[in-house]
Amino acid sequence: MKKIPMRRCVATNESLPKKELLRIVKNKEGQVFVDPTGKANGKGAYIKKDHEALKVAKKRGSLARALEVEIPDTIYEEIERVIDGR
Repeated sequence: MKKIPMRRCVATNESLPKKELLRIVKNKEGQVFVDPTGKANGKGAYIKKDHEALKVAKKRGSLARALEVEIPDTIYEEIERVIDGR
């Protein structure tokens, strides 16, 4: 049986299979972007693909704390589009 990689959501603190989470990355230049492949270089933080988790992360600043950088609103909008399946 193959081992399923687990990751922790920065908003809800739940350990979930990597496929159920969305990876947000900060690269060496300090750019923040959504990583749909989950393999981009840089410091990564995972968030559950759920509107409630996104709301909690935005309110508490969980993503900003995990990546140690200010998260622009465009990133939150992109995360919302990914959650909606657009």
